[in-house]
Amino acid sequence: MRKNQHRNQSKAAKLCLITIAVISLTSCMVRQDSLQNLIMDEEMKTDVVNLFGPMEKSIPNGVNTARSAFDMTIFAAEEKWNLSVEYRTYTAENYQEKTYDDVTLDRVRNRMDDLYLLNPDTIQILGAEGRLLDLSILESAKNLRDVVKMANTVDGKLVAIPQEIVVHGLFVNQDMFEQYNLELPHTPEEFLECCRVFKENGIETPVGANRWWLENFVFALAYADLYNGGTAEEEIEALNCGEKKYSDYLRPGFMFLKELMDKGYVDAETAYTYEAIEGEGPDFLAQKTPIVMAYWGAANTVTAYGAPDFTMKVIGFPSSRGQMPVISMTGYGIVADAENRENTIKVLDSILSDESLQVYSEKNRVISPSKNVEVECIPALQPLNNRVKENIYVLGSNAGMKLEQWGNVCILVRNLMSGATVDECMEELDRLQEETLK
Repeated sequence: MRKNQHRNQSKAAKLCLITIAVISLTSCMVRQDSLQNLIMDEEMKTDVVNLFGPMEKSIPNGVNTARSAFDMTIFAAEEKWNLSVEYRTYTAENYQEKTYDDVTLDRVRNRMDDLYLLNPDTIQILGAEGRLLDLSILESAKNLRDVVKMANTVDGKLVAIPQEIVVHGLFVNQDMFEQYNLELPHTPEEFLECCRVFKENGIETPVGANRWWLENFVFALAYADLYNGGTAEEEIEALNCGEKKYSDYLRPGFMFLKELMDKGYVDAETAYTYEAIEGEGPDFLAQKTPIVMAYWGAANTVTAYGAPDFTMKVIGFPSSRGQMPVISMTGYGIVADAENRENTIKVLDSILSDESLQVYSEKNRVISPSKNVEVECIPALQPLNNRVKENIYVLGSNAGMKLEQWGNVCILVRNLMSGATVDECMEELDRLQEETLK
């Protein structure tokens, strides 16, 4: 594989994380004054904080205007500090062939904005370059869950914080499992046995897949012990300095995926052509396939899996430690020498306050980064939620790992889907690790 081709594909994979974050900014209803009054209020505010992200700002249009949950928290910050937050968006400008990551890297390095929504790889790169402010100075940072700190700390500095924790899991049709007297699987062996039973009973493809999320199986198998065995810090340091190889961790997951593909439990050729949810979703909702994979918010969204005609459960991926949630995180970061640094700190601290996160989390029904904010989840998500509450998880994105995980593993899985051997994938992973160490 050519180096540039791999890099471009990897960035495309990581753009999926930003997309998830944007999709989860669902609409809600709040009481507003007239549009004219809001425009006048904006004109009266002289202090401006520039926010760069992939989403446009909702435009108020009268009483009971629908605004996204994110906009509500921004509006509260504007009111509290009597300033304006100006949205500068990736989609609003013609960047031609540049990815969102390319553009954010360029804009941060040139101090073009104050506040950014960042993907894990850019958090990692910009944090290592010292271009992001250490957010541990925020009052709200005291309330963060440990998983947020672990995922977004670079060289001892907390350089990004999200408004939600994105958890990936297996969406299963419990009715189909009960039809064939199957328990929901916990281990790789149990998962394979369930697939075998489904296949033998005429279900052509037990696992509906797409070209983005099969890597979650790999992460669950690879890092179950690392993140849940009490030695994460030491093992990550050994990986970062080359004492240990990522391939030794990830090989079992790739072998597991290869077995799923070889036995026809996953249709790799078809999955390679599918976008997330759009491809495999119809068969899952039509009860033609009993298992798919998606992120937490898809269970709350009617346009995704929020209204199935069967009993749905969302569980963790199979691992040596049982059903394992896989967590990925985007995050908001402040340019270290931002032009409007003090006001930007005020804005971010406001939208990450427990008060604002309660509003955001309740509207979107997601897991908050604050340990003080709890939102009741729907019954389908309870199995996954229980594991997260027990602090059982693996990270699919970790800025503390020098080799970026989410995008690189996604592309290697795609290589496997298109015919590469496990050994070839591991050789490429070793090459990437060596390149990173240089």
